Amino acid sequence: MGADQFEIAVNLLKLIVIFLAMVQLVPILVWAERRGSAFIQNRLGPNRVGPLGLLQLLADAIKFIFKEQFIPANAKPFLFKAAPVIALVPAALAFAAIPLSTPVEVSTFELFGRAWGPYVFEIQTVHMNVGIIYILGVSSLGAYGLLTAGWASGNKYSLLGALRACAQMVSYELALGLSIVGALILYGTFSLNEMVQLQEGPLAFAWFGKQVTVGWLPNWGIIFQPLGAVLFLTAAFAESNRLPFDLPEAEGELVAGFHTEYGGFKMLLFFMGEYGHMLVSSALFVIFFLGGYGIPFLTQDTVFQSLLNNGFSPTVSSLLTSLVFLISFLMKVFFFLWFFIWVRWTLPRFRYDKLMDLGWKTMLPWGLMNLFVTAIAVYVMNRG
Repeated sequence: MGADQFEIAVNLLKLIVIFLAMVQLVPILVWAERRGSAFIQNRLGPNRVGPLGLLQLLADAIKFIFKEQFIPANAKPFLFKAAPVIALVPAALAFAAIPLSTPVEVSTFELFGRAWGPYVFEIQTVHMNVGIIYILGVSSLGAYGLLTAGWASGNKYSLLGALRACAQMVSYELALGLSIVGALILYGTFSLNEMVQLQEGPLAFAWFGKQVTVGWLPNWGIIFQPLGAVLFLTAAFAESNRLPFDLPEAEGELVAGFHTEYGGFKMLLFFMGEYGHMLVSSALFVIFFLGGYGIPFLTQDTVFQSLLNNGFSPTVSSLLTSLVFLISFLMKVFFFLWFFIWVRWTLPRFRYDKLMDLGWKTMLPWGLMNLFVTAIAVYVMNRG
C-alpha cells in the first residue's frame, strides 16, 4: 500500500474514490439511457424532477432503498440475498486493474516538520503486470451471481433465465478471449499499462524486417486488429446481457429472467453489476484498440514539458498531465457506453438459437482465424 503514512493514506483514498466514481456512474448512465431512448423514440424522457430530470435519479435511489425487502416463500434466503452482491463484486474488482491515466509524480516536500516523498501514484486501484488475466478471471465470476439468483428465487422462470444467462456468457467468453489474443501477440505483454504505452505516437510496424512509419495515422490496435475489435465489441454485448443479447431477461418468455423475484435495493445491485460490466468492457476496448488514455500524435512527455515551460512546478505539471489524459480516457469510454445505449434502442432481440449459433458457429471460427492470421503475419513480417 505504500512506504509511509502519507503514501498509504493517498492509496486508500484513491481506492475509495475510484470505487465510488464507478458506483456513482450507474445513475448517470440510467439517466442517459432514459434520455437517449426518449430522444431516439421522439419522447421527452424524465423532465419533471429537477433540471432535465436529473434529480429523478435521487428519487429513484430513495425508492430503491426504502422499498419493502420481499423474499419469496420458496426462496433460499441466504443465497437470495447474496446473489446481487455476487453479481456486483466481480465488476468492481475487475475495474480496479484498469489504468485510467498517466501516473502522478510528486516531488519531495516538507510537511509536519519532516520531508515526504518523492512518490509515484498510479491512477488505478492496483497496478498488475498480468492485468488482463486478472480482469478476465474476475469478470467470469459474474455468471455465478446470476445462476445463484435464478436458483435461490424458487421460481421456474428465474431458473430458466439464469441457465440462459450462464450458457450465453460461457459461449461468448470463448469468442471474447480469442478476440484479444491477437492483440496480445502484437503487444507481447499482459500489462494493460504497457499496451497503452505501445500505442503512443504515429502508426509504426515491421514490414519484412524493416520499420515502417505512417505519420498521419495513430498507432492504435484497431488498425492492426479490426476483426478482433468487432468480435470483442460483439462479445461484450453478450457478456453484459445487453440488447440484442438480453435473452436471459426476455420479458415475453421469462417475465424478467433471473431477477423476476427481485425488487428494491437488491434489484439496484443487479443494475449496478450490469452497468459495471458495461464500463469494464468499454474500458478494455479502449485500452486494446483505441490507445487507452493516449491522445493521437501527443505523448505524455510532450504535455509534461509544455506545462513545465509555462512555469508550472514538476508536481503540478505531472498532475495536470494526468488530468488531461484522464479526460481523454473518459471521453473514449463514454462514447462506447453511449454506443451500448444506442444499440439497445436500434436492434431487435435475437432468437435464442440464433444467438447460440452466432457464438459457436460464427464468432468462434472467426476468432480462431484471426488468431492464426495474426500469429503468421507477426512471425513473417518480423523475420522478413
